[in-house]
Amino acid sequence: MIAIAFILMVTGIFILIRLSPLKLFDKIKLLKHNRKKESIRKRVLEVTHKKKAKNIQLVITETKDILKMTGREEHFYLITMLSIILSVGGMLLAIMINNMLLIPVFGLGFAFAPFWYVKLIATKWKNELNAELETALSVVTTSYMRCDSIITAIEENAEYINPPVYNVFKSFLADSTLINSNITMALEKLRSKIDSDVFRQWVDAVIECQEDKNLKSTLTPIVTKLSDMRIVSAELNNMLYEPLKEFMIMAALLIANIPLIYFLNCNWYKSLIFTPVGKGTLAICTSVLFFSIAGVVKLSKPVEYRR
Repeated sequence: MIAIAFILMVTGIFILIRLSPLKLFDKIKLLKHNRKKESIRKRVLEVTHKKKAKNIQLVITETKDILKMTGREEHFYLITMLSIILSVGGMLLAIMINNMLLIPVFGLGFAFAPFWYVKLIATKWKNELNAELETALSVVTTSYMRCDSIITAIEENAEYINPPVYNVFKSFLADSTLINSNITMALEKLRSKIDSDVFRQWVDAVIECQEDKNLKSTLTPIVTKLSDMRIVSAELNNMLYEPLKEFMIMAALLIANIPLIYFLNCNWYKSLIFTPVGKGTLAICTSVLFFSIAGVVKLSKPVEYRR
């Protein structure tokens, strides 16, 4: 009870002072970073943004990018708090069953659970975004081929475009008609609004069309790439369904074996739960399970077209 009260108190303090645990970790990391002398190569990589993130930092960065892409950036704080609560809950569970070896395993595994969930459903979000992009770019391109004005083409088809693509095009119309009449600059700003190589390639082609209208024929093949991505994604999902189903069955059997052993042989169950060898076996099996989940999440990526 004291541990639970302490967790609730710390969580309440973070909420009251509006401090994200991630920001606190960044401050601690910055203090540690200032004490160390870095090589010139590392500094150049950081300035040019070519230094690759690793482990926990990579997971957090990918989660941030996914939430930003789907317009849910404000949920990152909630996910971080949920991660901390689950991590502490997992460690308390390990203490309750008197298995000290499971404390770091449960602590890290449950901490990553919310981030893994976001990455898993990111494939669904990305497929929905690509489907909406395919519809939006198709109708806008058809209108643009006829009227030679990208602003008119978007205005004519705004009612057929759904969020989040609608919000992006609406922002472009506001920039080009109310703020800046330079269409090229507005298109450059539009280019960075959606994380899609096909969309960026389409915007680049529209920018080139502002100088030469004869290049409009290049827009249709670009939009066709979204259709190809949708077909490949559907085939890939069918291919990955069977291995994913087998993994879920094996994971369920691994977890279900623990209570099953209790009913089959009580002495075996006591050896598994109360002896050092049994506790070590549980810790190893749980670690393998979490590493396997991380591998599945890493492989579950949406199909992307790369230039």
